[in-house]
Amino acid sequence: MDKKDLLRLKDEIDEARTTVAELTGKKKSLLLQLKETYNCNTLEEAEKKVLEMTKQIEKMDLQIQNGLDELEEKMENNDQDN
Repeated sequence: MDKKDLLRLKDEIDEARTTVAELTGKKKSLLLQLKETYNCNTLEEAEKKVLEMTKQIEKMDLQIQNGLDELEEKMENNDQDN
């Protein structure tokens, strides 16, 4: 390995270190945002939170659909009475 190869390798290592530092900073920032917004300290907690929120959305969607069905039924009964 000559001097040129060693310099190229050094540049690649420096670039990789920079990338790792940037990604580490982004990770810390995203974890902080996750903590502040959703009170989750880990990705596992966030995944559980997503599942809970999905179940809540499904429950609310079902309640809305049931309400719409009831409303539609009342409107049909009202139309038949008139």
